[in-house]
Amino acid sequence: MDRIYLDNAATTALDKEVLDSMMPYLTTHFGNPSSIYSYGRESRLGIENARKTVAKILNALPSEIFFTSGGTESSNTAITASIKDLGCKHIITSPIEHHATLHTVEYLHKTGKATLSYVKLLPTGHIDLEDLENLLASTKEKTLVTLMHANNEIGNLLDIQTVGNLCEKYNAIFHSDTVQTVGHIPFDLKNTTVHFISGAGHKFHGPKGVGLLYINESVRINPLVHGGSQERNMRAGTENLYGIVGFAKALSLATEHYEKDRQHIQGLKNYMMQLLKSEIEGVSFNGDISENSLYTVLSVNFPKTEKSDMILFNLDIHNICASGGSACSSGADVGSHVIHAINNNTDIATVRFSFSKYNTKQEIEAVVQTLKTLI
Repeated sequence: MDRIYLDNAATTALDKEVLDSMMPYLTTHFGNPSSIYSYGRESRLGIENARKTVAKILNALPSEIFFTSGGTESSNTAITASIKDLGCKHIITSPIEHHATLHTVEYLHKTGKATLSYVKLLPTGHIDLEDLENLLASTKEKTLVTLMHANNEIGNLLDIQTVGNLCEKYNAIFHSDTVQTVGHIPFDLKNTTVHFISGAGHKFHGPKGVGLLYINESVRINPLVHGGSQERNMRAGTENLYGIVGFAKALSLATEHYEKDRQHIQGLKNYMMQLLKSEIEGVSFNGDISENSLYTVLSVNFPKTEKSDMILFNLDIHNICASGGSACSSGADVGSHVIHAINNNTDIATVRFSFSKYNTKQEIEAVVQTLKTLI
């Protein structure tokens, strides 16, 4: 059987058109973007055109778009700068954030730079907005709220506008990790109350090693990395030229085909849920599986048996790629902090399936049939 790849929330295949757009910058246009001769100017033009493209798609200003090495660096920069440069002394986050956020806020708390509060979760895994408002209202210090737009394991979507309005009401800084939603959900940043968002090219068929940090024009921060004037003095180091060009091309394609791709992928997710329920007894799902969820992610609980304990390894043996939660710390299977926070049932084995435009109904059928033999 050919390999079936259902771990697109971890990373996606590079689109052929994206690779084609990158090739000239890997071969002919190799000049350093900081050089003043024509070779350098061609490279600089590639970067600035990419910036304009990304800004237009997200309805932001080109001056608000900064290219980074990925979502982790973007989130680290925004969170650290909120404490160092914007005077935040208190951080509100949730227990189910990506580790790029959780480990950063824990470090800032541990080193005495900020106090830390975790907002309560509802049984569905959504943020308790009432608790968020209570936390904001009861804090005298300037606060950073950092909450992800879509959870990378269970797919729950945050009402980003409501949270932004709450932050505005209490004069808080708002950062949202939008790594799972940039390239999958349309953004209108001019009309969204958010100070920072993070994105990563490899989540929507772009290259790895390139990301986005949006910094709203109302805030001024200092760089995290020093030693050069790149990215308008915001990020030192020679730019990832072909990565940036590829990021913009991937985002353009994702935007152009958004409706068609979304319908196809949502259809696969619904089909898999329906098949699992009818074919395997005792299956349940994590998070909110209504419309208020990311269409690319499905978190499934299987009843724990001797067989299902080894479910990921057995899927791998059958050439099926899925994950037990988040893939970003693979190899260290300590169980998922997200699943632990919302569903502390030890009698289940959890698998995250995540879909892309390249997946088919036949693949879903094959995976469910394989799962039946494994459980």
